[in-house]
Amino acid sequence: MKATLAAKLGLWLGRGLAPVLCILAGHLSAADTPSGRVLPPDKLPADQRLEKLKDLNGYFPFTPPPTRAAWERRAEQVRRQMLVAFGLWPMPTKTPLNAVVHSRRDQGDYTVEKAFFESFPGFYVTGNLYRPKNKAGKLPAVLSPHGHWANGRFHDAGAAGATKQIEQNAERFESGARSPLQARCVQLARMGCVVFHYDMIGYADSVQITQSLAHGFSKQRPEMNTDQNWGLYSPAAEAHVQSIMGMQTYNSIRALDFLLDLPDVDPQRVAVTGASGGGTQTFVLGALDPRVAVSVPAVMVSTAMQGGCTCENACLFRVGTGNIEFAALFAPKPQCLLSADDWTKEMPTKGFPQLQEHYRLMDAEQNVCHHPLLHFGHNYNYVSRGKMYEFLNEHLRLAQPTPIVEEDFPRLSTAELTVWDDDHPQPAGGDDFERALLRWWKDDADGQLSQLVPGDSATWQRYREIVGGAVDVVVGAELPAEGEVRFETTETVEATEGEPMRTVAGLLRNAAQGSELPVVVLEPKTTGTRVAVWLSRDGKAGLFSAAGTPQPAVCRLLEAGVTVVGVDLIYQGEFLTDGKPLERTRRVENPREAAAYTFGYNRTVFAQRVQDVLSVLRFARSRHADASIMLVSLDGSGPWAAAALAQAQGAVAKAAIDTSGFRFGKVQDIHSPDFLPGGAKYFDLPGMIALAAPTPLWLGGEAEPAEVTVAGYRAAGSPQALKTGGKSSDRVDDAIHWLLN
Repeated sequence: MKATLAAKLGLWLGRGLAPVLCILAGHLSAADTPSGRVLPPDKLPADQRLEKLKDLNGYFPFTPPPTRAAWERRAEQVRRQMLVAFGLWPMPTKTPLNAVVHSRRDQGDYTVEKAFFESFPGFYVTGNLYRPKNKAGKLPAVLSPHGHWANGRFHDAGAAGATKQIEQNAERFESGARSPLQARCVQLARMGCVVFHYDMIGYADSVQITQSLAHGFSKQRPEMNTDQNWGLYSPAAEAHVQSIMGMQTYNSIRALDFLLDLPDVDPQRVAVTGASGGGTQTFVLGALDPRVAVSVPAVMVSTAMQGGCTCENACLFRVGTGNIEFAALFAPKPQCLLSADDWTKEMPTKGFPQLQEHYRLMDAEQNVCHHPLLHFGHNYNYVSRGKMYEFLNEHLRLAQPTPIVEEDFPRLSTAELTVWDDDHPQPAGGDDFERALLRWWKDDADGQLSQLVPGDSATWQRYREIVGGAVDVVVGAELPAEGEVRFETTETVEATEGEPMRTVAGLLRNAAQGSELPVVVLEPKTTGTRVAVWLSRDGKAGLFSAAGTPQPAVCRLLEAGVTVVGVDLIYQGEFLTDGKPLERTRRVENPREAAAYTFGYNRTVFAQRVQDVLSVLRFARSRHADASIMLVSLDGSGPWAAAALAQAQGAVAKAAIDTSGFRFGKVQDIHSPDFLPGGAKYFDLPGMIALAAPTPLWLGGEAEPAEVTVAGYRAAGSPQALKTGGKSSDRVDDAIHWLLN
């Protein structure tokens, strides 16, 4: 009998396909076990995701949308992606600023004051307030982030540095050459603007979180990598999308609150301008806060290097997008871009023409301009500032005579600028402060999200909008449209009278994702419309026992007329050169151990696997016009299945998923295959499972379904569709029985 079977299956065994004849399973031994491969043993899938990872030095072009309607849809998606990436979805509760403005200094035709306020409770934003003198009524205002100049707001290039700038015709006066940051604030005040020049986190007076941590972080800190009371850059912080960039963006939003609270500021005439890292803050704030009327980001926006500092990077931030598109979000409002002989030097041909086209679509081409001052290196010098002054003069309606010529000014020292003194002591910082700040941020988000736990159809829609909108970004996966996936058959073993099963093997391609997945399809001779997508921690090999025969549970599905599809998701099965499960994911070549440098530009392995599941679901639906799809995940692949089910748009008729109690918040390695930035924030995995409602779901691995999951199914009008499988030893039999009945 065994010899007869070997003869019948010779083609399969020779080409590496697993036998699927449940009725003959007992006649196979380990010696008969084939490899189950679709590709030759020395060949990997031609999957683009195996290529070099993208990093901040990649190419980030912008393709203008064809219509305004298309742009409105895209703009909403990108803004939401930014807000989720920064931990600002929902926006933190705006607590009292408790602003303090003190020590007014009369500089003749303008004044300088010291100011600080609380963005988060107990976390201070510090800076100087420049005001014109002898001006009545509401005045235009300019928010001025400084960028990565040494010592930030206190920057002094020194006498030698100033001389060099003057010799290069980059500056006119020693004061401006030594402190170009003060120079622009003084000139704007003289032009009639109220200017707030504020510190980036870790610079000048902002010392509660150090500069070395905020901008120089390079090594993971084991003492901060816990699932309680964690610190910045830790797996838990990333799982709750807490980052320096998010905090700095929120500081900018609160700085705008502070500025607009001033009684002499006109809320309709507000501009933002900064260079380098300050340029990043400029275009980010302009993209997110509608109160900004005019934007001038200097020497930052380009299709090339996107920002090298940890304060300019966040997980999820630039996946599928980049700085040109962020600048496009400001359209149709007035925007002036400045370039130099740095990474922005190609803007005249790469980036700005596309922005012009985009503004033209918005009937606002006159509102965007670009000045390529390529005879200077990275700067915000007198020449560059002059372009900014002219632009703000026009668009803030300052009515200053032109050309505007920046004049000399008395440069202030650090002692004259610092906001801290005996009457205003410097606040405490350090590790405990850092932990407490992140804890407040998490608790505030939890409190807001708890109000979204659905109780009826109306609150269910709100949950789907906020939590579902966040999960769209966090997972970044969607069900492909019909026709977006293609299956190439590489092997078919037809059913015969003695072999009542048909096996099809091949490669499933999703061109949009650049993916190529090895797939095996097991079809009973008498088949119906039901198709089960079987997921396993072992990939498609999980369909089979160690002897190479179908698992008993798979046999039960086949005997019931269900077609079963197995797949190697990325880094499973045929993706592995050594056959060993992936333990740690790749990282970009940047030596600094901040997750954002890798996952601010690339999807995590977890997210890629979820996308793979969705591609297979689309393929399964294509097997039959009336296909009824089951999703089965019972041996360690449950989290991928749960996340895919949340994104499946009703493509699954029934699902049986064992989560093994997995939680993103417990992952303690940023290069774990299960790491997912933002994964813990929105009720963790149970929050995603709730989004699957009303899809009938057998849920195992949980002692009891989480409150949010139960509430989601109840609010969707289908509480009976959620079946608890618990953690029983017979859960597989229970799940298969539930699926088939």
